[in-house]
Amino acid sequence: MDFSFSEEQNMLQDSVQRFISNSYTFEERQKLIQTEEGFSRENWSMFAELGWLGLPFSEEDGGFGGTPIETMIMLEEFGKGLVVEPFLPTVILAGRVLADGGSQEMKEGVLAEIIAGTKLGALAFVEPQARFNLADVTTTATDDEAGFLINGFKGVVIGGPSADLLVVPARTGGEQKDEDGISLFLVAGDAKGVSRRDYPTIDGLRASEITFENVSVDKGALIGELGGGFSLLQKCIDFAILAVGAEAVGAMEVLYKTTVEYCKVREQFGQPIGKFQVLQHRMVDMFIEHEQSKSLLYMAAMRLDEGYGAAAQKAVSALKVQIGKGGKFVGQNAVQLHGGMGMTDELNVGHYFKRLTVIETLFGNVDYHLKKYASID
Repeated sequence: MDFSFSEEQNMLQDSVQRFISNSYTFEERQKLIQTEEGFSRENWSMFAELGWLGLPFSEEDGGFGGTPIETMIMLEEFGKGLVVEPFLPTVILAGRVLADGGSQEMKEGVLAEIIAGTKLGALAFVEPQARFNLADVTTTATDDEAGFLINGFKGVVIGGPSADLLVVPARTGGEQKDEDGISLFLVAGDAKGVSRRDYPTIDGLRASEITFENVSVDKGALIGELGGGFSLLQKCIDFAILAVGAEAVGAMEVLYKTTVEYCKVREQFGQPIGKFQVLQHRMVDMFIEHEQSKSLLYMAAMRLDEGYGAAAQKAVSALKVQIGKGGKFVGQNAVQLHGGMGMTDELNVGHYFKRLTVIETLFGNVDYHLKKYASID
C-alpha cells in the first residue's frame, strides 16, 4: 500500500514545519505559557490566514475540505513543536460538533467565526462520575417556554478559560447512563449563570471547571436533534483521539531522536553512553514504539477517511491503546537516559513527557480503550 503524501499534503506538512522551526522554538513556547492566556493570539490569527483553522471543514461550510489525513499531518507537526494554541478544543472538538450537527445559522455564524479565527470554543463534556463514559451525563437541560435551562457541572474543559462559546452535552431525557436523551447545546462562554474556575494543566495548557446554574438558552441553541446528541459527541471524540494521537506520534519522534543525539555526546567511563549495548537496546525499543504508533495512526486516519463506523471506531481505540503504552515507554526512557536534567523545566524532554502523559488520559485511557476495542464487532 502506498503511504506517500500527495503534493498538497506535502506542502501542508512543509508549511507547518517551517512555522515550528522559525517561530515556535522551545524557548518561545515557554514564554507563551507564562502569559495570562497561555498562547499567542497573533499565532492564532496567522493560523486563520494560512487556512489551518478551516482545513477540517467542508467547502460548503466555508472550510477547505480537508480529510482526516490532513488533520493527522498538521497535528503530528504540532506535536513536534508542543503547540499550545487551542486548535484541539476550538477546531477539532467544538468545530466538529457544529459542522456535523449545527444548523445552517450556526454554520454561517459561529462556525464561520471559528474558521476566521475570531471566536474560540471548547467542548464541556467531562463529568467527575463518568470515568470516560460519554453517556454518563448528569447535567440537565429542562424545557421551558423560552428554550432550555441548563444546570450541572463540567470538569477539565480544555481551552475553557479563553472560550467564547461552549458546546455542552446535557440530559433532556432517559436515565443517567442512557445514550438516548443526551442533547448538545451551544452556550456563550459569558452567559449568565456560567461560572468558571480556571487553572493551568501540567502540560502547559489551560483548562476550566465550569458550573451551570439555570443557564437560559433559546431553542436555536440546540445542536442536532433533541435527545440525539450522543452519536455526534462520540464521533467528535473519535476524531479528537486521532488528533491527539498524531500529536503524540510527533512528540515521541522528537523524544527518541533527541535521546539518540544526547547519548552520542554524553560521556561516561571515557566513552559516549550511546556505545553501551544495553542503552542501544533501549533506544531501539523507543524507535519501535514510535513506529508502531505511527502505523496505527495511519490506519486510524484511513479508516476515518473511508467513513465513520465500527471499523473506524475500532482503529481509533487501537491507536489510543498504543499511544498510551508507547508514549509512556518513550517518555520514561527519554527522561531516564537524560539523567537528572531530564526532569528539569529548562530541558524540553520533560515537557514532551508531560504532554504524552496528559494525552494518555484524554478521551479514555489504555484500559478503557482496550475494553472498548474488544467490545466492537
